[in-house]
Parts: sequence; C-alpha cells; structure tokens
Amino acid sequence: MGDLEGLRKGNLTKKSQFYLSLQPMSKSEFKRYTVTSALPYANGPLHIGHLAGCYIPSDIYVRYLRSLGKDVLYICGSDEHGVAITIKAKKEGLSPQEIVNRYHQMMKGSFEEFGISFDHYSRTSSPVHHDTASGFFKDLYDKGEFLEQSTEQYYDEEAGQFLADRYIEGTCPKCGFEHAYGDQCEKCGSSLSPTELINPKSKLSGNSPVLKETKHWFLDLGRYSSFLKQWILTDHQADWKNNVLGQCRSWLEAGEGLQARSMTRDMDWGVPVPVEGAEGKVLYVWFDAPIGYISSTKEWAAEKGVDWEPYWKDQDTKLVHFIGKDNIVFHCIIFPAILKTHGEYVLPDNVPANEFLNLEGEKISTSRNWAVWLHEYLEDFPGKQDVLRYVLTANAPETKDNDFTWKDYQERNNSELVAIYGNFVNRAVVLTHKYFDGAVPACGELSMFDDETLAELKAFPDKIAASIEKYRFREALSFVMDFARLGNKYLADTEPWKTIKTDKERTGTVLNIALNIAANLAVVSEPFLPFTSSKLSSMLGTEGLRWADAGQADLLKAGMKIQPGELLFEKIEDETVEQQVNKLLDTKKANEAAAATVPPVKDTISFDDFTKLDLRVVTVLEAEKLKKSKKLIKLLVDTGLEKRTVLSGIAEHFDAADLIGKQVTMLINLAPRKMMGIDSEGMILMAEDKDGSLKLLKPSDDTAPGSSIS
Repeated sequence: MGDLEGLRKGNLTKKSQFYLSLQPMSKSEFKRYTVTSALPYANGPLHIGHLAGCYIPSDIYVRYLRSLGKDVLYICGSDEHGVAITIKAKKEGLSPQEIVNRYHQMMKGSFEEFGISFDHYSRTSSPVHHDTASGFFKDLYDKGEFLEQSTEQYYDEEAGQFLADRYIEGTCPKCGFEHAYGDQCEKCGSSLSPTELINPKSKLSGNSPVLKETKHWFLDLGRYSSFLKQWILTDHQADWKNNVLGQCRSWLEAGEGLQARSMTRDMDWGVPVPVEGAEGKVLYVWFDAPIGYISSTKEWAAEKGVDWEPYWKDQDTKLVHFIGKDNIVFHCIIFPAILKTHGEYVLPDNVPANEFLNLEGEKISTSRNWAVWLHEYLEDFPGKQDVLRYVLTANAPETKDNDFTWKDYQERNNSELVAIYGNFVNRAVVLTHKYFDGAVPACGELSMFDDETLAELKAFPDKIAASIEKYRFREALSFVMDFARLGNKYLADTEPWKTIKTDKERTGTVLNIALNIAANLAVVSEPFLPFTSSKLSSMLGTEGLRWADAGQADLLKAGMKIQPGELLFEKIEDETVEQQVNKLLDTKKANEAAAATVPPVKDTISFDDFTKLDLRVVTVLEAEKLKKSKKLIKLLVDTGLEKRTVLSGIAEHFDAADLIGKQVTMLINLAPRKMMGIDSEGMILMAEDKDGSLKLLKPSDDTAPGSSIS
C-alpha cells in the first residue's frame, strides 16, 4: 500500500508516518538558508565547466541572499574519496593523501581568488567528516536499513584487487560511447552498473576483469519510491527545473523501478565501513560525499561558536543544492533517502542543476587537457575575474549544453562590459568631474523622459530579484545589462555635453539621475560582478548599500563627492585571444598525436638482407631549399669517403641553414635517383613521430664521417 493511499484509509505503517511527518513545508519565507555546491574531486584543478555548472550560480544566489540580509550559510569542500583520486595517485606514484593535499589547496585558493564566497570550504578526509559519515552509516545499520548481500563483482586478477566502478571502463549499452565508467556514462549521462558495460576493461591493468564474490551493504531504494514520487514529481513539480524533474522521472518511472544500491566498496582509501566483518571496505563515495555538507557545517559552527543543527534540522531552513546534471540522481534520490531514513533532517527545497559546458565545440575533458583551467586563467588574466563570471553566466548551460569560445569571451567583454556597462559609468563620472568638480549635482525639474527613466530604474531590482529567486541567473544578468543600457541611452538621449552650454541646471539633473542609475547598478551587480560592484561603490561612495536600497532615485545626495573615474573594464585585443586559441590548438595536436597509431611492422627480412644496407654517419656541408619544390632540400654531405649530393623531402620540417654542420644517418649504397634533374646519391634517414613531425637520426656525440652503423 502506498503512503498516500494509506493516509486516505488511515492505515499507515510507523515508517510511513515518519516519512510523511517530514514532508517539506510549503512556504515562501524561511528563517535561514543552507546553500551547498557540489564537492569537486580533488584529483585535478578547477576548470570553466565546474564554474558554469554550479559554483558561479550558487555564488550569485548566496550573494543576493546576503544583500537581502538573510541568514545564509554557504558550504562546500573537496571530495577526497573518489576513485578518481586513487587512479591519479597510482599514475603519479604518490599516496592518495599526497594527491588530495595538493589539489585541495589549489582549488581552495582558486575559489578564493575568483571570488566564490564560501562561508566554509572543508574536505572529506577531515576527522570530523569521517566521524559524521561513519555515524550516518552506523545509524542506518542499527535500524536494519541495509541489505547485507554477497554478490559477484569485477576483480582484476593481475592487480589482485576488486575494481570499484571507476576502475572499470567499457562501452555504454545506452549510447555506444566506448569510454563509459562502471557507474556512469559521461556522454549520455546514464547511470550504469559495471556488469552492464560492453567489453569491460580494468583501468589498472587493461585486462578483462573476472567476476568474484564479495559482501556489501545495500540500500534498498525501491522502498523509498512512493515517498520520492510524491516529494519530487508532485510537491516540486512546479518549482524544480525540467531537466532535474526529467532525470528523476526516468529513474522513478522506469519499468524495473528503483533498485537496491551498494553503499560500500572494496577499497583501501575512504571512510572505513564501521561494522564488524567489513574489513578492507569503505563507504561508497556517493554515500559519504553529500554528508560532507553536514560535516563542513559542523566545522564552520565550531569555529564560529554557534549551533550547527538549525541549518540542517530546523523546518524553517531552506536547503538548496547547486550541482551539475551528472549529480542529479545522487542529490535527488540517494541522499534524500539517506536523510529521510536517518531522521530529523530537512530535505532540499530545490536542486537547480545545470547542463554541461563545452569548449570550442568539444566536450571539456580533464584527461585530454581540453579545458580552460581556472588557476591558469587567473594568471593569464589578472583582475579579470568578473569578465569570466559575466561570460559564463551570460552563456550558462541552464537548460541545455552550451559552448564557450574565446571569440565570444572577447566579444561579450568588448561590446557589452566595455561598450555598455563601463562606458555608461565612465561618462557619468567623468562628466560630473568636468562640469561639477566631482560633486553630485542637484536634481531639478523633471521632464516626462526623466519620469519614464526613473520608473524603469525603480522596476529593475524587482525584475532581477524575481529571476534570481527562480534560479534563472542568465535572465537576471541580462536585466542587469539592460539596466546599464538604460543609463547609456539616457545619457545619449539627453546629451548633457550639449546642454551644459545653455542650461547647467538641466545638465545637473541629468547627471544626478545618471549617477543614481550607476549607484543602483552597483547594488544589483554585486551578486554577478562582485569585484566591479566593489570598485564602482568605492568610486561613488556608496559602500554598504544593500538590495533593499536598490530602486531608489536618491541613493546619491546632492553635494556628495565622488572619486575620479577609472575604467571598470578594458578591451581585450585579438592577440590575447589568439594566444588562448593557439594553446588549445597545441593541446588538440598533442591529443591527436597521443591517439595516433604506430605503423604496423613490415614483412620480416633475413639477416643477409639487413647486411646489404650500408648505414653511415655523414656530416652536412651545404644545404639549400630547391626553389621549384615545396618539400626538397639539396644537401652536400661528407661520407668520409667522398662528398655526395642528396635530395631529402624535409623542407616542411627543417630550415636548410639549420642543417649545416649537423651529423645525420645516411643509407649510402642506395642506387642514385634523379629528381628535379639532379642525381640524389643516397637517403637521409628520419624518424616520423605520431604527430607527423620528423626527427633527425644522429649520433649522441661527434663521430668521424663515414662511421658505420651496425
């Protein structure tokens, strides 16, 4: 009997009564907000896909709430127990702890420099987290919530260990992608089990794994189906994003329904399973990682000397998880089921998940180095955090996968941030200093156009806020830029540089309104462009204004002094963008070379055939590119016996002048061949790399010309 049917008939089990008692409260006002961003894996640097997926959207939302004066806690931390960490450690010959220490510090520093304003950034290797995650598991275990089962799991016989999901790679049965993981296909987003993969291979040895029996503890997700369907598909049908609802529906309404899922793994890195008979096993990363939000909250509360529990257990708390689409099932199905079963915890009010961001038409790939890395961006573009924040928000993959290109980055900076936002502010400030010595002029009699402009000024903050509260950050940012356009248009239409010649009072009114638009712009820009907002507020002397102040036409009073103007944004030149594009092209060439296959071995020859080859070291005396040939260089070489002329098709790889004086390997008993009317008396030997480039075969030390190679 389903929970809702049982409610109608007054025949509820104790567990069903418990579930329904924790139904989310329907309310528009909350006492406090707990906002989380997905924990990034500590196995590599951050890239723009991470930022666009959940960190910029969550930071916008939190900054907006703080501006409203809300009690908000913004939590994140490094996920240090993923299989990706152990794979990275094995590749580099380091311990997992050494890997996570390196990347935890790198990510934390990058977040801080970029302006992601976490209240606390923790890590899942911390003692507090281990204790918290272990406590959750033990609580569920003591309640009898786990199914203890022996199952067959893939085992690498050469490596001598069971394979966690991400140690297995194979072909996705859903879309045919050949490099799907044992738990998920990153191409189509399908959640998988290792045994579903076609042609599975171990990432440790490259061998086909075998199935071997092992014991694990499973959470029977099917027992939560009724609750999850009601909570997600009914209670949140109207306010959750379609992509989130769609993916949840595909799980909840699938023919086989929700299945039991193992919450433990055979590994030696992670949170040890805290029950007898579980030696050598750790908690499944997607059991322990979301609990990292709670353990991070505990650490924050201990540092602040406050109680952590209201932020997770008070029904007046709004919990919001910002994630990427590949994490939807864990945050909407598994983690809520764990919280429900444990008891007393609030459930997420919303889980706004973004789609994926591509780079120059291709999927971002950390393994192929196809990414714009945050730490490198911060080095290459100092002081331009807000430009990247703006571009990634304006092109955010909120409803579908989107593409980042360096040309779009340049265009949005130059034509929007510089030409609209920056241009408006600069004109208003410069004209005020020019005509009124930097003092805000008085606002005189208003024209009909002034009234219309002020009415729009008043309306913008509410429009922007409404979009933010619906998690439509791209739309909200477009309204911010429209606000700047309003200021630009107002100055262009009123032309204060002309009216100053005949009507200084009118000019003062125009600049008063323009400066107040700029002051409002500083307030509503802060969630999106915090560095720019701070600079603009300092320029105008409006530090400390909050969202409640926005929409007013008198934020700047007559007579207030403003600072001299400084450029908020700078034009980005073609050369700068070309450098970034070329960096990606170099990466693409390297990837293609790495993926290139080595030519197959030619037919076997006898030793007698080999002895017929006369290979000698020769010295290049002269070299010149043949004018009528694209590829040929004419060489004069010293063979130790005589001087010979040789034609070699290497002009696309070497400059002739660079070859003079070099020693190379030559086949000297090759029959002469006439090319371009010249007899070529031998062959210079080269090695062709996988990327098609040629390398000279030369002795490591100077050798007498004519020395034989044997």
